[in-house]
Amino acid sequence: MSAVDQNARRRRGTGLIAFDPDVSEGGYTLFAPLTGDGEVYLIDPHGTVVHQWKFPYRPGRHARILANGNLAYSGVLPGEPALFPMWHKYRGGVMLEAAPDGTVLREYRDPLQHHDAHHLGDGRLLYTALEPLRGADAAGVRGGVPGSETDATVWADTIREVDADGTVTWAWSAAEHLDREEYALHPAYSREHWPLINSVVPLADGTILASLRSVSAVVVISRETGEVVWRTEPGVVSQQHAPTELADGNVLVFDNGVFRPHSDVPYSRVIEIERPSGKVVWEYHDPARESFFAPFMGSAQRLAGGNTLVTDSPSGRLFEVTPEGYLCWEYVVPYFGGYRESEVRGLFPSEPNAVFRAYRYSAGELPWLNARSTS
Repeated sequence: MSAVDQNARRRRGTGLIAFDPDVSEGGYTLFAPLTGDGEVYLIDPHGTVVHQWKFPYRPGRHARILANGNLAYSGVLPGEPALFPMWHKYRGGVMLEAAPDGTVLREYRDPLQHHDAHHLGDGRLLYTALEPLRGADAAGVRGGVPGSETDATVWADTIREVDADGTVTWAWSAAEHLDREEYALHPAYSREHWPLINSVVPLADGTILASLRSVSAVVVISRETGEVVWRTEPGVVSQQHAPTELADGNVLVFDNGVFRPHSDVPYSRVIEIERPSGKVVWEYHDPARESFFAPFMGSAQRLAGGNTLVTDSPSGRLFEVTPEGYLCWEYVVPYFGGYRESEVRGLFPSEPNAVFRAYRYSAGELPWLNARSTS
């Protein structure tokens, strides 16, 4: 064991880093370490763990608390093959709902599920999955690094909705509905996965909001026709994650900034986009732009009082900023571990403390926690 810890993130300090109680909205923050053994943590503003869940599956991305107080959790389905080198990094396969005490109330499995699964609260699920494209269908996908497909297959995204019994009630296919020229892969991107949907959310008007990472586009999809009825203009977002709809209809996006046009220094930011005009009406980036750069993953949540919770995923860094950009709370996840699958461990050999998304909840949204603490 060396005298100096060679893990830079751990060496720089973990746990609560900053807290201004006069400005922070407080509440409880939920996260699931990606290289953990299925643990989900709920911490208070001081970084103290106030509740914990433990599941038999490594996180297949993230967990969140539903309106009914239960926990929605996506886990990695054991024993599945690597469809391509990065598949084990972001696949899931197990989508479950659990009570606060950890009792699993329902579980649905799809070995082709990845990144996102949105529990609708009544047993229905909206989630992202894959289908294989081969031959002419694969060749028709534009862009990317020539010859980077695995077994001459391009895995294309689908979006599926299932009811409480697991019956598919709605489905959408990128191969069927996306224009190959308009949604071409970035030329530096592998052709193994197109267009890499990393987030899918139902909107208030019944349409579906989706993030297409590898083609740098946020889109709104019609349930009735499957067509894209809105998209960000090229260049607005770059390899983005986790768009969400705000109360006024604007869209909040974690813009990673990889391959951002006309920018010689990569940096990440959180932006709010006005849908009718497509213009950015609010933006947060670190005062030293290069100090905040997440090349992959990340999320942002607009809180009830107007502050924004940001997940700097690769660094395991969670922080809260005011509308003016003042950082008022910061916490670094102290749980480090290595990926188990050799395919992923070879690409990410260090022991990260990464989390895909974190969520903030008020005490009123966690009545079971308050009841437990006062009993």
